[in-house]
Amino acid sequence: MSTFWKLRVDGWLGRALPGRCVFCLTPLPGDNPWCEACFSELPWNLPACPGCAEPQPGAVRGRRCGHCLRRPPRFDGAWVPLRYDAEVAGLVQRFKFDASPRAGRVLLELLVAGLPPAVQGWPEALVPVPLHPRRARERGFDQAHWLAARLGRQLGCPLVPAQRTRDTRTQRGLDRGERRRNLSGAFHLPDGLPRRVALVDDVMTTGATLDALATACRQAGAEQVQAWAVARTPVGRH
Repeated sequence: MSTFWKLRVDGWLGRALPGRCVFCLTPLPGDNPWCEACFSELPWNLPACPGCAEPQPGAVRGRRCGHCLRRPPRFDGAWVPLRYDAEVAGLVQRFKFDASPRAGRVLLELLVAGLPPAVQGWPEALVPVPLHPRRARERGFDQAHWLAARLGRQLGCPLVPAQRTRDTRTQRGLDRGERRRNLSGAFHLPDGLPRRVALVDDVMTTGATLDALATACRQAGAEQVQAWAVARTPVGRH
C-alpha cells in the first residue's frame, strides 16, 4: 500500500478532538469516535467466509470458501469485521508501527462494534497472538497484547498469554503451505485452558498464524476456538 492512507490518518489523528469524528471532524452526539456517515463507508468485510473470514465479494453470505472446504482451519470460526484497506490500513499502520494509542483505541472500538453481543459474551478467555521476545524488544510494542488486554477489560474476559517458542522467519512472500510449515510448533500455552477461547490479533492475512496458535490452544485443553481480528487482508494481497 502507498503512504497515502497513512498520511491521511496522520492528519485525522493529529486534528481529532474529543467529541468529533476521527475521520471527518464532524461534531458527535454520542460516545463513538466516528460519525454514522464515515462508519458506514468503512471497508466492511461483507460477505466473508465464516470459517476464515476471507473476503468473498459476490458470494452467498454464510458459505465457506474453497480453502476452508479443502483444509478446515484449527479454529472453529473467525470474526474479522473489516478489510485491510483504505483508511483501516492507515489506522493499522499507525497503531502497529508507530504505537499510536489514538489509532489503537479507534481500532479497538471498531472491533467491538463489529462483534455481535452474543459473540462478545462467548469466550471464557482471550489469547493474543504473541510476538517473539526479541521482536517485542526491538519494536517496543506488542499490538495484539495491547488490543486483547483492553478488549478483555471491556468484555470482562480474562487474558491468557501464549509463549512464542521460536523466532520464525517473516511470513511475507510465503504461500499458504509455507506459512503453515513456518509456524508449526511455534506457540505454547500452559495446560488447563478454559473450554472456549478467542484468539486476538490486529490483522489476519491467510490465517496461518492464528491456525498455529489454535493448535496450541487445543493441545492446552481448549475445546472450541474462535479467531478474532480487526481487519482481513483482501485476496491477492497476501
